[in-house]
Amino acid sequence: MNKIDLIKTLSTTTDISKIEAAKIVNLFFDQMATTLEKGDRVEIRGLCSFYVKDYPGYTGRNPKTGETVEIAPKKLPFFKCGKGLKERVDR
Repeated sequence: MNKIDLIKTLSTTTDISKIEAAKIVNLFFDQMATTLEKGDRVEIRGLCSFYVKDYPGYTGRNPKTGETVEIAPKKLPFFKCGKGLKERVDR
């Protein structure tokens, strides 16, 4: 399922227009991204949670040349599956 499929499903199951459904879906994803950008956690009980993980900088090595390279610290978003979703998928 992609974003367009989600909009279609929301539109047909709730009897709202596709434009309104698109606004709702976009608002939802924009708010999630904004929350993660601030470093906060997004939790949807029984489904999943998203959070930002900090990684310190380190010294890496270019595999082609063998040259050492300094890797800058970074933050990456992570997804953690909820118990309810695990059980539904594992049936």
